[in-house]
Amino acid sequence: MEKKMTSGEIAKKAGVSQKAIRLYDEKGLLRPSGYSEGNYRLYDEDSLSMLNKIVALKKIGFSLEDIRDSLANGKAEDIRSALELQLRTMEEKRYSIDMVIDTIQRTLSRKGDDLNWDDVSNIVKSVSLDQELDRSHWFAQLHTVPGEDWYETIYHSLDGKCTGKVLDLGCGFGKLWRNNRDRLPSGTKIFAYDVHGSWADDFSNYLEKEKVHFPKDVDIHLRFSDLEDPKTWEEIEKDGPYDLILAHYIFGELKDPEALLERAAKNLKKTGTFSINGPQDSSWDIYFRDAILDAGLHASFILDKISAIRKKKESFEKTLQNYFSKVDGVVLQSHFQYENEHMLFEKMTTLYDGQEKFFEKNESKIKKSLAGRLQKDQYQILTESLFLRCTK
Repeated sequence: MEKKMTSGEIAKKAGVSQKAIRLYDEKGLLRPSGYSEGNYRLYDEDSLSMLNKIVALKKIGFSLEDIRDSLANGKAEDIRSALELQLRTMEEKRYSIDMVIDTIQRTLSRKGDDLNWDDVSNIVKSVSLDQELDRSHWFAQLHTVPGEDWYETIYHSLDGKCTGKVLDLGCGFGKLWRNNRDRLPSGTKIFAYDVHGSWADDFSNYLEKEKVHFPKDVDIHLRFSDLEDPKTWEEIEKDGPYDLILAHYIFGELKDPEALLERAAKNLKKTGTFSINGPQDSSWDIYFRDAILDAGLHASFILDKISAIRKKKESFEKTLQNYFSKVDGVVLQSHFQYENEHMLFEKMTTLYDGQEKFFEKNESKIKKSLAGRLQKDQYQILTESLFLRCTK
């Protein structure tokens, strides 16, 4: 007859506490195989095997609810899917922790010993805005279809205009220039502006090491300065006018976007091009709106968001027409790949703050809708982004 183990004995063998054994029982993960005459829980070797699985899954970050679902399914394809999803979750958590560390380090480096809490608050806010853009790009890289590079797509859409004098407002990480380094025409002079404590610090380090590898006579001048400071524009004017002015992904960070438009128009050559992306419909909002409607649910919070953005877009394009005689839209496409509805549902929940209860209540319906759409689209999602190209 197989020897039974008490909760204390099985806990000791698995290296957990008796309190954990009771919790796993309450959660329906580890039921006793029997009870003693004194009504104490008893366990057998199968129980120990199950407990070891629980301990292993907890070590790699699974919640008890996730463990219960995963062990209940037990199929190879379900196990693989669960592990792949958990890997992405852990990568995202690690990224978030790295961002916190980075924010603290950059706050310390910008002010040194001369710190006060107002400085810290302002610096953290500035760094966080920059990181949010990078975070969006990082998530996009996780799911971009292999072979597609977003910054190569942007570069090619400029149709050979990255030549002569180029002004890059809010250059950030410098992806446009890094990823297209060998494509830059000889003689191009790029004047890139951003603030210290942004990803431009990394771009500065990159230029120090890699500048010699750029094509012949291509110069990149990186300057750290506030684009809403009139003194910055005095310096910009000295090097102008410019054949191409870029203002990508900075609209939401400006206190006075119209002032930048006026200054950009003033420093653009008559034959030059100004490229900017402002408020625009998000392909993700449209996609998730349709998925929620397909699930038989009402997506008022997404509809409100879409409506608000469309009003901003109309107003922004009218403002552009005050400074440029011609404003054309260029739509760029990108494909994203999601392996299952769980990953896509997770992206959805990160886009809409304050809707946790809605997603928790309707998770199964929404995931079923997402699964159907993914299967129909062969697990790829097409998104579109609008860039406005302006001339005098």
